[in-house]
Amino acid sequence: MKIMIIGGSGRVGRALTNDFINHSNAEVTIAVSRPDHVENLANNRVQVIKMNIGQLNITELTKLESGYDAIYFVAGSRGHDLINVDSFGAIKTMIAAEKDNVQRYIMLSSYGSLNLDSWIGNERYARLQEYQAAKFMADNFLINNTKLNYTILQPSSLVESNGTGKVTLNEKKITQNSPIPDVAMTLFDSLNNAKTYHKVITMQGGNTEIETALDDLD
Repeated sequence: MKIMIIGGSGRVGRALTNDFINHSNAEVTIAVSRPDHVENLANNRVQVIKMNIGQLNITELTKLESGYDAIYFVAGSRGHDLINVDSFGAIKTMIAAEKDNVQRYIMLSSYGSLNLDSWIGNERYARLQEYQAAKFMADNFLINNTKLNYTILQPSSLVESNGTGKVTLNEKKITQNSPIPDVAMTLFDSLNNAKTYHKVITMQGGNTEIETALDDLD
């Protein structure tokens, strides 16, 4: 199986790459704007390519994404280029994926981005209004304007702490943050789990093993 991780130099991307290295035989390509940042992850099953999604057109992205079974989009501009990376940048990679007949597209998003009433004007998201809007547009396009077999994972606030291997999925109220290793493992375990196909999944820390929580999805 051939996997592309767009944004593999970020915190979640690195953790996800290591999950594939340690728990699968998949061939992984890390697509990033700064390949030098992830050269240490390259090995006989992991290659690194340059992909600046803010600058590439659809034809160029289609060429880069050709031949993959699944694409993960875990890239983010950290608020520096929300349109060209987080929103329209993501959308361009979806369009290219469809042209390449990619079977799976897995998106890392933000908690409740599609639930507009949960974040518009909400003080909790005071500094994240534009980010939530960018993720809303990307998520909405993936669901309504593509035929990709998607999974959209929307974690609560990411924290750099040890993973527990346990989560809560699709809880309406946020009570816990999401450790980055658990976010990565949830993305990893979603790849071949049919319960995650064509699903938007919110997550936060919890008490249920990740595989069990995914298997229990409606």
